[in-house]
Amino acid sequence: MHPRPSPIAASLYTLRDLNADVVILHGPHGCCFRTGRLLESDGVRVLTTAMSENDFIFGAGEKLAETLKKANEMFSPKLIGIVGTCASMIIGEDLKEAILQADIPATVLPVESHGGFGEGDNTEGAIIVLEAAVKEGIIPSEEAERQIKMLRMATEIEKTRGMAQGEYIAPSFGDDKNEIALKLINALKSGKKVAMVLNAKKETSYLFADVLKIPYNSINPDNTPLIIANLDDNIGLPRIRQHAGNIKKELEKEGIQIDYITGGLDEYPVTAETAVELLKEEKIDFLVVAGVPHALPIEELNLESVAVTDGPRIVEPLRKLGYSHVVAELDAHAKTLGTEKIVMSDFGETIRNTVNLEN
Repeated sequence: MHPRPSPIAASLYTLRDLNADVVILHGPHGCCFRTGRLLESDGVRVLTTAMSENDFIFGAGEKLAETLKKANEMFSPKLIGIVGTCASMIIGEDLKEAILQADIPATVLPVESHGGFGEGDNTEGAIIVLEAAVKEGIIPSEEAERQIKMLRMATEIEKTRGMAQGEYIAPSFGDDKNEIALKLINALKSGKKVAMVLNAKKETSYLFADVLKIPYNSINPDNTPLIIANLDDNIGLPRIRQHAGNIKKELEKEGIQIDYITGGLDEYPVTAETAVELLKEEKIDFLVVAGVPHALPIEELNLESVAVTDGPRIVEPLRKLGYSHVVAELDAHAKTLGTEKIVMSDFGETIRNTVNLEN
């Protein structure tokens, strides 16, 4: 009942993760405006064919071909993605014909997605990009199949445990960060067994990894937290593997030891399950889960827990799932696009400030 990300946006992000040099939105100039502008920060050139009323009637294949030629002249790209929009797909624009007409040396992926593609789930936009990438030999079919499986699992999690449950969810900014930071610090001081779980996705992991980058040994040298993270840098699309590698190196440089790596950044639906089994074995007393905490079956654990999430509309669902406390970070995508280093989070900075005050 409230707005959700569209398949068009998911197509854009997936092309970014394939390291596309240019993405052309074949539609009106305002379509996916915010996503397109944000992706410029990640080094992707995002263009539009700027379809107008006449184009909705007579078609805009020539405009698309000319835009492809212009993109080739301006940027000499190796990989271009063309993303359909509601306007161009409803009138049946032929993306492949425009590619043939443009006749440029770059590899061009036609992505016929739109706002209502499939069931309207945003992950459908990512899936169609992966399928197009297989056809062009950019990724092997086995990798696409693995990715698609993860995406469909992610959709199911959102529909059953997250923001896509079909009901209106009022926004909430969660619990007071100062109070929760103090609870975490007191748990470590008192000798409770604490675990920090990073179960994040894509570039937002740069923000959520900040809760791991804390001088925990200065709180209680004899009781540092167990750290579990989905930072396998051998799994995923090129840019996703790079994110995982960057975060691991930075944590290692800071002297932060990851005790268990549960999988890759695109595997958060299954890495959450692995994390729960590890938490049961380790008999944890206090838990912090950052990134996509609703993927983790917290109801299987009987302990005090903190969810660190990136959206005001997921706060109440997380409380209903069983988290004791919920902390909301804002604008995770905007803060992390274009970076290769861990970004300061509000909760991470609150913990650091509280540690300094306590000392």
